[in-house]
Amino acid sequence: MDMADDTNSVTLKELKEAMSHMMEELGKPNLADYFPFLQKIDPQGIRRRNTVTFRKLINLFGRIIDQRLKVREASGSLKDDDILDTLINMMVVDQEKKEDQLDKTIIEHFLLDLFSAGTETTSTTLEWAMAELVKAPEIMSKARAELDQVIGKGNQVKELDVSRLPYLQAIVKETFRMHPTAPLLIPRKADSDIEISDYIIPKDAQVIVNVWAIGRDSSTWENPDKFIPERFLDIDIDVGGRDFKLIPFGAGRRICPGFPLAMRMLHLMLGSLLHSFDWKLEDGVRPDALNMDEKFGLTLQMAQPLRAIPVPTKH
Repeated sequence: MDMADDTNSVTLKELKEAMSHMMEELGKPNLADYFPFLQKIDPQGIRRRNTVTFRKLINLFGRIIDQRLKVREASGSLKDDDILDTLINMMVVDQEKKEDQLDKTIIEHFLLDLFSAGTETTSTTLEWAMAELVKAPEIMSKARAELDQVIGKGNQVKELDVSRLPYLQAIVKETFRMHPTAPLLIPRKADSDIEISDYIIPKDAQVIVNVWAIGRDSSTWENPDKFIPERFLDIDIDVGGRDFKLIPFGAGRRICPGFPLAMRMLHLMLGSLLHSFDWKLEDGVRPDALNMDEKFGLTLQMAQPLRAIPVPTKH
């Protein structure tokens, strides 16, 4: 579904609002998680509100699928324009073979996972990166200079170019450090008693990793509250779970499955936005006055969404 189409503006607004509400609710401390006997009572109402939001999202995706089916029926032909068309084609084949491997319900829940764990987290990280760059024009100028030198003015940024853009990579890493999308990652559970730094973690204990605090630790990072991409030009740190100073995707066997896609898309999208446009804040807002407050939830969003104006570059 083309969310850039004006005819889908209402659907897009509903989707963004529901996703934002869901992430905020899921990130709230829930007493029922720590005192199981409260689960049926749901004293904070978190479960009830999330149930309403999940149903709203499922109904929204159901409407999108029904709309696509009507278009396909009217045209009388199969399409393969995007992932939704591919899923519908598979569903039709399964129905013809009288198999139950893929149906509308499965597609609805797959889209829910895709948008909540994939596109929402990626777009949030991109927004933080753009906010930091708009706030620091000198850093944006360095990134644009690198893009002009490596890509060339008037050329399109491609995935294969990313390996030749170390400063762009450093900007993404610094964004991960300061603004990890999932500040507490996903809770883990110890499968046995284990000792870590003289502390005993008992079996079945819930373990929460505060990657936000790790990224702001002054004993690990110099000037931790300042956005300085250059720090990653001098040190080779991997974000894939091998360097525990920077683990925005987690580590080990339970690392985020969307890690490879996020790394591809973030560099490509950020590079394209910087190479194709100049950026300025609306209504004469000064860069140093940009609101960088955080809205805590399952994902770390900007309390006040970034509103920047793109100005086409003159190549």
